[in-house]
Amino acid sequence: MAQQERAIRTRRAILEAAGAVFDEHGYTTTTIAMVLERAAVTKGALYFHFPSKESLAQAVLDEQVPFGAVPPQPCKLQEVIDMTFVVGQRLLSNALLRGSVRLAVDQATPSGVDHGEPFRQWADRLTSLLERARTQGELLPTVDPRETVELLVGSFTGIQLMSRALSDRDDLGHRLSVLWAHVLPSIAVPGLLLALDSKADRGARVLASLDAAAS
Repeated sequence: MAQQERAIRTRRAILEAAGAVFDEHGYTTTTIAMVLERAAVTKGALYFHFPSKESLAQAVLDEQVPFGAVPPQPCKLQEVIDMTFVVGQRLLSNALLRGSVRLAVDQATPSGVDHGEPFRQWADRLTSLLERARTQGELLPTVDPRETVELLVGSFTGIQLMSRALSDRDDLGHRLSVLWAHVLPSIAVPGLLLALDSKADRGARVLASLDAAAS
């Protein structure tokens, strides 16, 4: 059991180090040697878990969607809002998530790395929530959940890139609040609008509640 736990910790350390290096240097410039130095593990330990740079990059990409986990909400549209803000908040400090997001938009990744997979996973997860929101009467009848989600995912991607370039994502919460201020009136039933929370500090407050529940 101790050996298994040690292997899990080593794998996580490698992933977190790889996320940081991919975020800082991009796919092409990143080398296994850089990851080894950052993770402080042996080459054998790394290759035991990840046989190639491509497999390491794919594993970093596959870690992205779980970072959007939020407490369930009775209002599913609020849950969707919360996921965007939580990811935005985590991007400020989580190197693994930052690396995953950079890889997802890095056009230099080789064909062996499916950098579109996080987009598909996000679309599936959020579409499921919006379909539940529609069933609960939260959405206008003209809203197509899948099309709306793909617009949201694409908008989030562009907004975080712009925020990264202009402020190292310090203003990302504000930019997400502006996005939702424009989107919500076009998808939510009018009676729900005042009850939805899309303030710029929403991500920090949701994460604080998660930390409090875990302590």
